[in-house]
Parts: sequence; C-alpha cells; structure tokens
Amino acid sequence: MKKPLFYFQKVFIPLILISTIVSCTTKNEKLTIATAANMQYTVNEMIDVFHSETGIECQTVVSSSGKLTAQIQEGAPFDLFISADTKYPNELFKNGFTQTEPKIYAYGKLILWTLKDDIQPSLKLLTSEKIKHIASPNPKTAPYGIAAEEVLNYYKILDSVNLKLVFGESVAQTNQFITSKVAELGFTAKSVVLSPNLKEKGAFIEIDEASYNPIAQSAVIIKNSGKNSSKSEKFFNFLFSKKGKEILIKHGYTVIDNE
Repeated sequence: MKKPLFYFQKVFIPLILISTIVSCTTKNEKLTIATAANMQYTVNEMIDVFHSETGIECQTVVSSSGKLTAQIQEGAPFDLFISADTKYPNELFKNGFTQTEPKIYAYGKLILWTLKDDIQPSLKLLTSEKIKHIASPNPKTAPYGIAAEEVLNYYKILDSVNLKLVFGESVAQTNQFITSKVAELGFTAKSVVLSPNLKEKGAFIEIDEASYNPIAQSAVIIKNSGKNSSKSEKFFNFLFSKKGKEILIKHGYTVIDNE
C-alpha cells in the first residue's frame, strides 16, 4: 500500500498533541483522568456533575488512547484511564498497570463530517476528484482511525483514496483538520459533533455500523492512583451510573442497559 502523500502528524504536534488539562474548581487534590480525545467533551460534563455531587476535584489529560497508554507505561501520574477501545486498557491490565480489569462503558459511533458549505458528505464522494484531502485519526494510535480504515476496506476504496488521507494523531487533531478545512471531509466520532461548541456546525453522516467493528470503549483504574484510590473508584462507579449513562447517550454513545 502506498503511503499517504500528506501526513500532517509532525506539522501539527505543537498545536494539538500537547495534552489538554481541564480542571474542576475546589481546593482538594485532583483526580487525573487520562481521556481519549473522542471522550473529551463527555468527560468534561461528567466532571462537572461528579464534582457537584461529591466535591471531588478532577482534571483531564486528553490525547489518543495509544499515546496515553505509552505515558501510563512510562509512569505518568494518572488515576483513571478512559479509553476509546478495549485493546489498550487490556494491555495495561495484562502488564500490571491497573488495579482491576477494564470494563466497557460505551460503544462509539463513526461519522463522516465536513465544514465545507458546498459539500454534502457521502462515502461515494471520497473518490471524487473534488475531494483532495480526507482527515482520519491515525489507525496506529487511535481506535477511531482503525474503524475508518475498516470502512474504507469494506467499501473497497482504500487504495483509491489512500493518497488523500491526512492522519491526525488523535480524534482531536483530526477535528482540527476538518474545522480548519485543511481536509474537505473527515472521519471522526459522533460525540464531537454533539459537543456544545461544535453542535450544528457543518454536515455529517453516520457510517453504517456493519462496515466496521464495534468501537467498544473501556475504562480502568490505574494502579499508581495510590492515595486517590477511593476517589478513583467513586468516579469509575459514576461513569457506569444512571447519570453517567445519560451523559454518554446525550453525547451520541450507545450504553449497555444491564450494566
């Protein structure tokens, strides 16, 4: 397979890959939650509700699931890991980096999104000469990138569009390519277009879920949570609570009702 002509990973590192910190506002020691980029806005809302109910402070470190996993393995002081898949949390569990076995909290949905006014997104359009750049999370580090690659293979158009692909290190960086219109179209998480600051911007279509493997997303408490262990368990339980599930559904995820 030919390598994409445009690979923006290194170009945008100074702008995007620096982990984003979002904090609550009390004086207690904060929980640090490593958060996959597709869950950024969802976790921010959860943090607000959780803080109002418990008084526990939280902050998030946002990046791709692969990058966060590497940071955890290198000793990053995270208390919880909310991943965009099950692979990376299971890897951490098997290698002794977690307190408990990972648990699936939701299933993500892939969309094709554009902010170009003259474009109506469709998979058929991807092969058109009109489309020069297609944004996608990097399948090497981002689960939603794996799903996008599966879609292109499913419809047998990967070879046709390969040179158009613009890889973001995470969903967040991919969104930058789409919102800046560097890419005419892009694959991203449905939760992104339902977030407060991006809702109703541009146009998107949901990708048929039969064309990619289910994006099961799991969470786990990190072993070095230490003195924050009891607080970590409270947030972990909140993620699976009725209120937590309501927030997940609001942001476009599918949850397991019997959990």
